[in-house]
Amino acid sequence: MALKLHGLPLSTCTGRVLTIFHEKNLDFELVPVNLPAGEHKQPAFLAKNPFGQIPVLEDGDLTLFESRAITAYVAEKFKDTGADLIRHNNLKEAALVKVWTEAESQNFNPAISAIVFQHLVAPIYGMTPDQGVIDANLEKLAKVLDVYEARLTSTKYLAGDFYSLADLNHLPYTHYFMKTPWASLVNERPHVKAWWEDISSRPAFKKVAEAMTVGQK
Repeated sequence: MALKLHGLPLSTCTGRVLTIFHEKNLDFELVPVNLPAGEHKQPAFLAKNPFGQIPVLEDGDLTLFESRAITAYVAEKFKDTGADLIRHNNLKEAALVKVWTEAESQNFNPAISAIVFQHLVAPIYGMTPDQGVIDANLEKLAKVLDVYEARLTSTKYLAGDFYSLADLNHLPYTHYFMKTPWASLVNERPHVKAWWEDISSRPAFKKVAEAMTVGQK
């Protein structure tokens, strides 16, 4: 039975899961969720995710929500298929994957998601971007990227000299961020820039990025 993913290709969280599906070359069914019509707030969807958010994964009788939890599950279940994204045979490397995955979730994501929302998403809903919010989060993001730059002077990827879930989870929001006027925050840091160009050029993400069209003209 193919995996069933409820979500939208242009969504960052859905994109995170789609990327790991392609990395693992998995069969899956994408079930579009009509967000403008409020489908994610209807009882049928809330029965899958009581928080009313996408994506939701159905794997047989197991239902999961929260994109990072889903990617971790897929990486573990299919650890012997495609790229080893969790380094399951090396305790030290696996621990570093967890560390940098947490760094993405707790430090990188809050800042970059606020910028992307204000600049690219808010206008879609008729809202005026709040430049104060953007500026505050640009400052936070710059500090995070300084940490990344220092880290990437000694390793090719965040957890080590191997591509992992820690890198993959950065892809969707950075993809959209690079469409904003502040892409220089990445480009002016040579090791971060090289890392971004590397991970964003992977065939799995290139397939996903084709459908991530928010902000395109």
